[in-house]
Amino acid sequence: MFSAERIREILETKLPDCTAIVRDDANDGEHFSAEVTSSAFAGQRMVAQHRLVYGALGDHMHRDIHALALKTYTPDRWPHAS
Repeated sequence: MFSAERIREILETKLPDCTAIVRDDANDGEHFSAEVTSSAFAGQRMVAQHRLVYGALGDHMHRDIHALALKTYTPDRWPHAS
């Protein structure tokens, strides 16, 4: 079983200036949602931003994660900034 914490660690390690909030919505280790901010998203359309997230997760998207609902933001649009 995969964890929301592991997804967060991967994203924050592989994407520059990344902050990720990841939830295991069904509490089943397969269905997740994530809010992700990264400077890599600047100037990218939403589809390209999501591809960057999927690329960072690599084979986990095929093996461990059944579903991942994404919201992506550039740092200046991050709603959780203090």
